[in-house]
Amino acid sequence: MKTFDGKIVFVTGGSRGIGKTIALEFANLGADIAFNYFRSDKSASETQNEIEKKGVRCLKIRSNLSDTNKVKEMFKEIKNYYGKLDILINNAASGVQKSAAELEEKHWDWTMNINAKAPWVCSIEASKLMESGGNIVNITSEGSRHVLPYYFSVGTSKAALESVTRYLAVELSQRNISVNAVSGGYIETDALNSFPNKDSMLESGQKTLIDRPISKKDVADAVVFLCSEKGNAIRGQIIVVDGGASLKVLWQIFVRIIVVLFQLRL
Repeated sequence: MKTFDGKIVFVTGGSRGIGKTIALEFANLGADIAFNYFRSDKSASETQNEIEKKGVRCLKIRSNLSDTNKVKEMFKEIKNYYGKLDILINNAASGVQKSAAELEEKHWDWTMNINAKAPWVCSIEASKLMESGGNIVNITSEGSRHVLPYYFSVGTSKAALESVTRYLAVELSQRNISVNAVSGGYIETDALNSFPNKDSMLESGQKTLIDRPISKKDVADAVVFLCSEKGNAIRGQIIVVDGGASLKVLWQIFVRIIVVLFQLRL
């Protein structure tokens, strides 16, 4: 018997990138999968085929997560198809890569709707299908804690998502639903192509303590662990999976500060 036999897992933004890797990992472990996508029918169908080849069921749903009514319809479709839900992975994300001064209000609203409001609404709708308890994992990023170029709207929305994680962890614990978040390092995905500073971000991602860049599989493994029985005692936490890269950045800043202070004393 596989670890997640009989479990139903829903991954938002699951047709490609990190979301696809997470969906495939759960499928490898016996779970039936549902995922939503927004743009490419071709990519979604290819992902569905890959998942079904692993001997599990897979439901793909095209939906706009910025529309609350569409989100609610999406969960009705999951209920009609599977009858329940055990695990929700709020992976879908979007944003406009501009500074605070360049950003327009419509960009702010779009990013917040997808990255913060949608996970909240999805979590509440998912909890209604988790009659025997369940797990929710939100996918966040480095920009929620560190200021990154062109990352204003995304970074602030991810910070909001991390706060949503903590509040939901407390509120949904009464229904035996655990809520956590995983923050991955700089991973090369299609989403990174839209960043003007992509190369420097990937270069930073190389500077880990494990002598290799972080992969999508590393993030998926952390998500799976949080949804397993072994991760049951972890609640409302942000698990950073970056190979220690952020620690090296902080250490470099600390050293620079010490050098400056020493020079001032001279």
